Amino acid sequence: MDVRDRVAVVTGSAGGIGAALAEELLRRGARVALGDLPGPRLDATRDRLAGEYGDRVIAVPGDASSRDDLAALLGAAREAHGDVDLFFANAGVPGAPELGDDEHWQRALDVNVLAHVRAAQLVVPEWLERGEGYFVSTASAAGLLTQIGSATYSVSKHAAVAFAEWLAVTYGARGIKVSCLCPMGVDTDMLNLGRTSEDAVERTMAQAVTDAGDVLTPAAVAGIVLDAVAEERFLVLPHPQVHRMLQGKAADHDRWIAGMHRYAASLGLDD
Repeated sequence: MDVRDRVAVVTGSAGGIGAALAEELLRRGARVALGDLPGPRLDATRDRLAGEYGDRVIAVPGDASSRDDLAALLGAAREAHGDVDLFFANAGVPGAPELGDDEHWQRALDVNVLAHVRAAQLVVPEWLERGEGYFVSTASAAGLLTQIGSATYSVSKHAAVAFAEWLAVTYGARGIKVSCLCPMGVDTDMLNLGRTSEDAVERTMAQAVTDAGDVLTPAAVAGIVLDAVAEERFLVLPHPQVHRMLQGKAADHDRWIAGMHRYAASLGLDD
């Protein structure tokens, strides 16, 4: 899909990948609605982008896991820009160390998975009537492989990939296109907070990501994502080694798990 003159909604867009996606969309000629939790980061991002792109960008504070807040975001986007053509389900939360507790699980599933489901429930019926639409899911390489040290992150991101696949299989022939972003290390607050955490397991979780490949800038990732949207390509892998790892996992699951044991040991996680 050519995003020029299209209307896009981006959740989790106060910073990181979301802000970079919004900026790249604007640079390519789209009109954008930013969604994120209320606060100075969202205001600052809106002001910075509006300074260059004017009224082509608006911001609506809210929780991406709330159906009511998502509906308000979509309504504001339609009022300001017109029918929504693309939805970027980008908001996410980090994983809790190891098994986590019920509260960690609920938050991870709400934001990393159910936020995508609720957004799709709101936009897909409209897109089916119009015969086109584009849903972009920000998952993670952890959704294809795993996240050493965090069950909540691994499972919720696997579910995000599975939901994106289901959307693509179910609606792809009816005009709705889907892309699923699965990066490893990206220079965001989420990764950097893990690197400097006082919790040893959280630091190891971050190290497992940074030691596995390059840490990319959000802007670089955003460019790769928008290129994939232009090509209407499902799987978006900014780190090419993820594809090789995925092939190895599919070829011999037991060998892959044994390799992950060795990698975890090299990081000191089994000490």
